[in-house]
Amino acid sequence: MTAEGRFGGVSETKARPVRVLLADPAPMHRSGLRMVLAAESADGRGAAPEIVVVGETGDGAEAVELARRLLPDVLITEIVLPRLDGHAVARAVSKAGLPVRVLVLTDHDTDEGVLAAIAAGAGGFLRKDAQGHEVIAAVRAVAVGGAVITPVVLARILARVAEALPAPETTTTSKLDALTDREREVLVHLARGHSNAEIAGALLVSETTIKTHVGHVLTKLRLRDRTQAVVLAYETGLVKPGS
Repeated sequence: MTAEGRFGGVSETKARPVRVLLADPAPMHRSGLRMVLAAESADGRGAAPEIVVVGETGDGAEAVELARRLLPDVLITEIVLPRLDGHAVARAVSKAGLPVRVLVLTDHDTDEGVLAAIAAGAGGFLRKDAQGHEVIAAVRAVAVGGAVITPVVLARILARVAEALPAPETTTTSKLDALTDREREVLVHLARGHSNAEIAGALLVSETTIKTHVGHVLTKLRLRDRTQAVVLAYETGLVKPGS
């Protein structure tokens, strides 16, 4: 273990780099990921890197302890870990109320595993065969509260959700009637994968206004993040796959 001291239209900030904690049982995987993060986030002109690895571990329980102590912006975790698996790590971080976002990076991408990761509080889910630029984009997005799921995995999940959906009229009104018409519009855009900037452009309002609407949607529906909002939009029939 060592420790050191825009995705989808999200604006970048140069105030400080995104601080990342790695949790993977394979030292070679951690080393490779460190190199990817360093290579992809550097601009080649000697400027400070945009992403900095502040710690790493191969143990789930230690990952939670390091998250508490180091407070990284993003914890990148494998699902398969000794003592605590990635799902348990995500749950522990979420339950503790830490300002740490969890990104799952794994080869274990069963539908049940993805849904369990989302339910546990993960803000992102990527396969380990993702390209370097995809990992970087996911880290940036998750760090600022966004949600990322590998497209091929998301397509499978949405198809599965669609098959299990009850008739829209039995769920939409009861679950979404707390939302205003504009908040429903925003939720539709979220479910279609649009960024705050893209939603603002479509609705002809400021990005700050959209951020406020998104916050109201999450609060009224008692949702943790945008990923859960997307799932709910499909579950209620507000949005249908392919629409």
